Amino acid sequence: MNEVSSKIKEIASGIYKKILSKKQPDLIIPLRSLSNVNYDPKDGYFKLLGKIKTRTLTASTIKTFAQTLRMMILSKKLVDSDDIATKREVYYVSKNWGDARFKEQPESDTVMDDIEAMMMVNREALGFIPEEKGGAVSGKLIVIDEDPDTKKEIKIDCTKMGSGAYAIPNSVEHLKFETNADFVLAIETAGMHQRLVKHKYWKKANCILISMGGVPTRACRRFIRRLSDEKKLPVYVFTDCDFYGFMNIYRTLKVGSGNAAHINKYFCVPNAKFLGLTPQDIIDYKLPTHPLKEVDVKRGKDAIKNDPFVHHYKEWQKAIKQLNDMKVRAEQQALAVGGLNFVMEKYLPDKLKNPKTWLP
Repeated sequence: MNEVSSKIKEIASGIYKKILSKKQPDLIIPLRSLSNVNYDPKDGYFKLLGKIKTRTLTASTIKTFAQTLRMMILSKKLVDSDDIATKREVYYVSKNWGDARFKEQPESDTVMDDIEAMMMVNREALGFIPEEKGGAVSGKLIVIDEDPDTKKEIKIDCTKMGSGAYAIPNSVEHLKFETNADFVLAIETAGMHQRLVKHKYWKKANCILISMGGVPTRACRRFIRRLSDEKKLPVYVFTDCDFYGFMNIYRTLKVGSGNAAHINKYFCVPNAKFLGLTPQDIIDYKLPTHPLKEVDVKRGKDAIKNDPFVHHYKEWQKAIKQLNDMKVRAEQQALAVGGLNFVMEKYLPDKLKNPKTWLP
């Protein structure tokens, strides 16, 4: 029997025994938040502390308890039959669960995350996959996949994707890599990735370009992590100069998140470095900006106050304070003020030559 399937059976058996002995059954789940993680650069990612929440079966928790059990049943069926369900499909499957059905998908997503944390596995191991794309790859990389029917190797050359790119699949554990690239450049926006692909920047810089498309999916993060580890490649991250780019995108890629601390060690990329855009870049390159919104300012202040990663690095504290004091933000595309190809003719070469301008 699959390990996940066995674990679900074990939890169900414990609940059943408690009911037979007329005790209140409960589920013990790690608390998923920044308040329950710490950051040690030796580990390189957010690790869970010991805080837990106990979901005891009572009159007030009966619905959530039932939903948790129903989703575990669904997971066991998927695992035992080697099938999958998207997060959206799980939400719709619940419509058959009577009073235990979910009203909105965020409810089912939260229960799914709780089960994942309780069992200390990623959701793919439970048979659940995301809807979103995993990311797009171009440049000096050959991805070795396999034909699902014949199991024969399929080599995908990311230098020969025409005007497109290789799409990272939901599961990347079976992939192998061939490359002679010098580094990986992980890019926030699809538009900037497309510009660099159009002009074959990967050829000039001998690198691999990966479009994260905003906050990178787990598949994208795992792909970058495996590529970096197995091919000993440095990873440089290029985002907008705002707190979303700093914390939601870069920090999540590098050290993970509080919400997924139980699996950060698999998905984070500890050797990643923040190449730009930095607040100092706005000044040095005279970039056009937008005013910070109230929500942006709050995000920056929250990072300084609550984020263990920011607490560890004075450079990040300084950069966040600098941007808050400037009261502006800048997008990657703002580099077009120097010309459409300024980003690859001037900005990226300058930054790559001067690591002192990067952030940790």
